Amino acid sequence: MKEKMMSFSFKYGAILVILAVIVFFSIVNEYFFTYDNIADILRSISIVTLVAIGVTFSLIVDGFDLSVGSTVSITTVFVATLMVWYQYPLWLVFIGPLFVGGLIGLFNALLIVKIRIPDLLATLGTMYIISGIHRTYTKGYSIYNQMPLEDGKAAPGSFYESFLWIGQGRLLGIPVPVIIMVLAVGAVHIFLNYTRWGRLLYITGGNREAARLSGIQVNKIRTIAYVLSGAFAALGGILFAARVGSGQIDAGAPLLMESVAAVFVGYSVFGAGKPNVIGTFFGAVLIGVLLNGLTMLNFPYYTFEIIKGTVLVLALAVTFIHLRRKV
Repeated sequence: MKEKMMSFSFKYGAILVILAVIVFFSIVNEYFFTYDNIADILRSISIVTLVAIGVTFSLIVDGFDLSVGSTVSITTVFVATLMVWYQYPLWLVFIGPLFVGGLIGLFNALLIVKIRIPDLLATLGTMYIISGIHRTYTKGYSIYNQMPLEDGKAAPGSFYESFLWIGQGRLLGIPVPVIIMVLAVGAVHIFLNYTRWGRLLYITGGNREAARLSGIQVNKIRTIAYVLSGAFAALGGILFAARVGSGQIDAGAPLLMESVAAVFVGYSVFGAGKPNVIGTFFGAVLIGVLLNGLTMLNFPYYTFEIIKGTVLVLALAVTFIHLRRKV
């Protein structure tokens, strides 16, 4: 009986917690469970979900990417400068930051796969390098419309309305970031579970040596995982810039903890016991619901870090207790 209860709580505990939190906040605040507020929650977690998908890819191959937060920051300010400083066309505004995110992932793969630096140390170093680069690039300033430049003149460009629509607009009454998030989650779920490359990622993460002996190009697969991690963090940075209408130099700072917490909460969703994109999405929902509900109850913002940390610790505890029991 105890084993069944443990198994049930591992499979459905996160879902039940989400439902319980929603019910609680709906009772204490009549405006919580409304279409507009639910849409706001989903819009708010869209960026976290995209970044967390990147972390999911790195964890699938038994790695870890600590540089996703800095990647969000550098791509956010880069996309802003392409419009505000240089007035480049919209297609380049999208392609450029994604290319930068992929390069960051490739650099991480070089350190981890080729030089064989442990992933935590390699991506920690990358995090600081990127943080220094994007601050040097912007000279420590956030990027916004008509900002003053060093020569005393105002920046010639501004955020394009078509770009801002991606972060602020609606399509058929649904926020565009929510649509992008759902499409990304669906596409990655299909990729991971129904394609050869997705299976290779899981096999490589499950047992690297066995995968190598089976003829799988392990280093190539791990490199792909880190490039995808960087690309999804960059996509999160693009969406962040479109949502706030400026390039914030510290945009990605709070996203690392939230994305990591979302991924580890997702380990237990439906008993997956491994990194998976559906679980990652539900983990992001849990964090989003908690932060939104606490905001509506007028909790001070500085307590939110406690909530995020607690969610992460509990998720790690549940995950590793279950993994030990399986062993």
